[in-house]
Amino acid sequence: MRRKASLVLLACAVFFATLSPMLRWYAFPRLAKIPANQYQDVVLVAKNATLLDYGTMKAKKVPQVTIVQTLRGDVAAAKKIEQTAGRDVVVWDGLSYVQGPDGKMVSEIPERYIFDAHSQEPVHATGEMVDGDPVKRDGIEFKFPFLTEKRDYEYFDAQTRTSAPIHYKGTRTFRGLAVYYFEQTVPWTKVSLPKKMPVQGITPESVARTGTTRWYTTVRRFWVEPVTGAPVYGEEIHKEELRGGTLLGGRAKVTAFAGDVKMREDFTEHTVALVKHNRTIVLMLTSYLPWGFLSLGIALLALSLCLEARDRRPGDPAPLGTAVPEPVSV
Repeated sequence: MRRKASLVLLACAVFFATLSPMLRWYAFPRLAKIPANQYQDVVLVAKNATLLDYGTMKAKKVPQVTIVQTLRGDVAAAKKIEQTAGRDVVVWDGLSYVQGPDGKMVSEIPERYIFDAHSQEPVHATGEMVDGDPVKRDGIEFKFPFLTEKRDYEYFDAQTRTSAPIHYKGTRTFRGLAVYYFEQTVPWTKVSLPKKMPVQGITPESVARTGTTRWYTTVRRFWVEPVTGAPVYGEEIHKEELRGGTLLGGRAKVTAFAGDVKMREDFTEHTVALVKHNRTIVLMLTSYLPWGFLSLGIALLALSLCLEARDRRPGDPAPLGTAVPEPVSV
């Protein structure tokens, strides 16, 4: 009976010991992915910002500028691209909507971001764009990969339509979470005017005819939870200028927007809570279950060997019987 039990325990030990690496190295890369139908929005604010009044073409201080960023998954488009890409794809339709303190639109820039659901690497397909302009992204945007590493990544900047390194600057603690801090500086770069301008009658084409150009620089900062790769907080020190041309009335340049853009507090709290929940799910596949199954396999193996050893131990010697006297012949 002991021998049968030890064999059963040995089989279970092999099963759980084998399941441990398979869960981490085979199941996790296939199960961990961004859902194709994901929807999220975040509100950022720049307090005491500088904003251009297009009516007077003069910059002025305003109490607050609000930026609403929306990402909506297009499931139908993702399935269509998957047929030729041969992998799980996510299509995000994004919109960055900027409004002034009076609630009126300052700029509105749509974009379509297509990427691998598992690795977050860009997938180049028809429809990839920023503000209607076709682009071919290199590197990541919005989200870092699962199990983010302590290294630099290529990060796509929608304003310049180019990618540049975003640098790992160290590990910090944010709202009880250990996070990786990343920073990217985009130097002053000539960029396109938004297709949708805040004043009716002013278009990118009409501005271009005056010889006036738009320039932009930013310092981009992310606090990234490394298990999920999700930023729990973001900030940009953002500046835009209009330079040259007759539109400025002889001035060399004028500030179009300048401000320290930060995630609004209520969205920060919601993001941290969501990331903590998702972090637990990812850790179940990468740490808790693999190490738990391995420990269980070792314990079952030890128990199996113990039972086997007890089964093989020699028993006590048989008692000596009383000698029966042989009959004596007379």
